[in-house]
Amino acid sequence: MESFAEWGYFGLFLASFLAATILPFSSEILLSIMIARSFDLAPCLAVATIGNWLGGMSSYGLGWLGKWEWLEKYFGVKREKVENSKKHIDKWGSLIALLTWLP
Repeated sequence: MESFAEWGYFGLFLASFLAATILPFSSEILLSIMIARSFDLAPCLAVATIGNWLGGMSSYGLGWLGKWEWLEKYFGVKREKVENSKKHIDKWGSLIALLTWLP
């Protein structure tokens, strides 16, 4: 975390971007460190928000580009399993969305 903080706003952007992808990374800690080090609050929040949003959109884009054949071939994920999971999400979506912040 400290090395990202040394990069300033670019480090915060990069950490926020990575945290919004499939990488397990906590950019909130870095945001707290930077605010504690007297970085301006508004630019920190703006940079973290933009990085997080772009990271989420890149994950969405990769999912949109993906093909069932690739999932089955490279990741061993069967289409039936994904469709079964989607049924649960359709039924319990609001509750699942509420609990996504849990570790």
